[in-house]
Amino acid sequence: MFSRFFIDRPIFAMVISAFIIIAGLAAMRALPVAQYPEISPPVVMVTAIYPGASAEVLEQTVAAPLENQINGVENMLYMASTSTSNGVLQISVTFGIGADPDKAALDVNNRVKQAEAKLPLEVRRQGVTVEKSSSSFLQVIAFRSPDGRFDDIYTSNYVTMNVLDRLKRVPGTTGVQIFGAKDYAMRIWLKPDRLTQLGLATSDVVRAIQEQNAQFAPGKIGQPPVSNGQQLVYTITSKGRLSDVAEFENIVIRSDPDGSILRLRDVATVELGSRDYEFRGRVNGQAATLVGIFLQPDTNALEVAENVNVVMDELAARFPDGLEHRVVYDTTRFVKVSIREVVKTLVEAMVLVFLVVFLFLQNWRATLIPTLAVPVSLIGTFAGLHMLGYSINTLTLFGMVLAIGIVVDDAIVVLENVERIMHEEGKGAYEAAIQAMREVTGPVIAIVLVLIAVFVPIAFVGGLAGELYRQFAVSISIAVGISGVVALTLTPALCVMILRNEHKSPARFFQWFNRFFERVTHRYTTGVAWMLKRATVGVLLFLGMVFITAGLWKFTPGSLVPDED
Repeated sequence: MFSRFFIDRPIFAMVISAFIIIAGLAAMRALPVAQYPEISPPVVMVTAIYPGASAEVLEQTVAAPLENQINGVENMLYMASTSTSNGVLQISVTFGIGADPDKAALDVNNRVKQAEAKLPLEVRRQGVTVEKSSSSFLQVIAFRSPDGRFDDIYTSNYVTMNVLDRLKRVPGTTGVQIFGAKDYAMRIWLKPDRLTQLGLATSDVVRAIQEQNAQFAPGKIGQPPVSNGQQLVYTITSKGRLSDVAEFENIVIRSDPDGSILRLRDVATVELGSRDYEFRGRVNGQAATLVGIFLQPDTNALEVAENVNVVMDELAARFPDGLEHRVVYDTTRFVKVSIREVVKTLVEAMVLVFLVVFLFLQNWRATLIPTLAVPVSLIGTFAGLHMLGYSINTLTLFGMVLAIGIVVDDAIVVLENVERIMHEEGKGAYEAAIQAMREVTGPVIAIVLVLIAVFVPIAFVGGLAGELYRQFAVSISIAVGISGVVALTLTPALCVMILRNEHKSPARFFQWFNRFFERVTHRYTTGVAWMLKRATVGVLLFLGMVFITAGLWKFTPGSLVPDED
């Protein structure tokens, strides 16, 4: 008999349970924490910029070649493109659930490279970016100047140079971006009337700017091969790209034969501003630079948020006076509240199970056995979740709440049978445990297999609903499986160590409860006997309940997850 080995060696049974607990506790520290499982399919974002182009031109000259080339990439489900009037094209390529996002990004990038030859020169010069997109928002941090000392352009550029790269290095972040980044740019406002008067076109001005605002490599003086006697080599340095308004204003547009020079300031207004004014971030009506932080899949949101806050505290110490930051959106608040409520429910369920077991067993020694066995199954479940790559979320914890009432049954089946044999046959705990396990080993295994057969099929449901509820079903199945192992190893060993032949009269409250329960049981059995003699009535009642259930199912609204607000 399998359980006899552990009855004779209770320490070995305890070591197995201790190993399960240690593995579960270690997994708890490593498991990612999130509000819900990762159910969104991988998305790769392709971004191209065509300055000055309309949405129609962008669609015809940039979007069409890219879409034709990207279409049909491995594991792709669909793609959607957006062309804006400010010359920005975004193509989101969605892949099947379970696809490797790194490989998906690489495949899309290879397709984009094949299409680049068909794109306009200005688009290729700006560059086409391909990056993994994440729908898992972690935080939005706002940078602002409360006293108005700095405008949003300065704030955006300060964040770009001093904050952005540091946040990108925080482990667990998949992307950090400034919403509507206001990078410094030299804005040149042409005067059409002056251009017409001087016989110039816009292309003449653009060509002059490109020629004179460029980085050159002038070379060296005295570099071999040279004539004998040359001893020194001079590296020539040039000013390179222009950097301020005055230098741009002095760009020569045209030089006439009479010696007159037409400069950029004569035909345009030059100012230092932002490259883009399409997006303006505000917090409580005040201009602010908003930075979004995205979370990698299968990472601990709480830990990443804490690391981000630590980094921001370090960077804030070096901020210039008049600049501050504040977290204006934090998804971990919802995660903390959700997890806290579920953990609270978990504790309440444990207490209720303890009270119910004590109420019916009416023996603190007997109550102690399932109280010790249930935590082994629950904590060990975390090890199983870690092995499967799942996370600690509201669904897995809710599954464990439901599993409390299920896993305690295995221990109670063994315990009740041992107690029955001790009281009815007067045997000691050791002999009673051996006899009880001969009788209930098969039923315990059957209980475990039946319960697993109920929940495991949910893990094979496809689509978003299947992804969402898979971890719920698997967590219950793991807990039930471990509870079966505990019921066959630890529970009989604890029965031998803890149970005693006691012949005490039950307390007055328990005497009253036993009488009440006996009356309820008698009425129930009487009702069952009456129903068995009138099978037609029972069948009609059953069909009526099926009809009512079907009607309620039809009229009850459905959704992927319940509304929280």
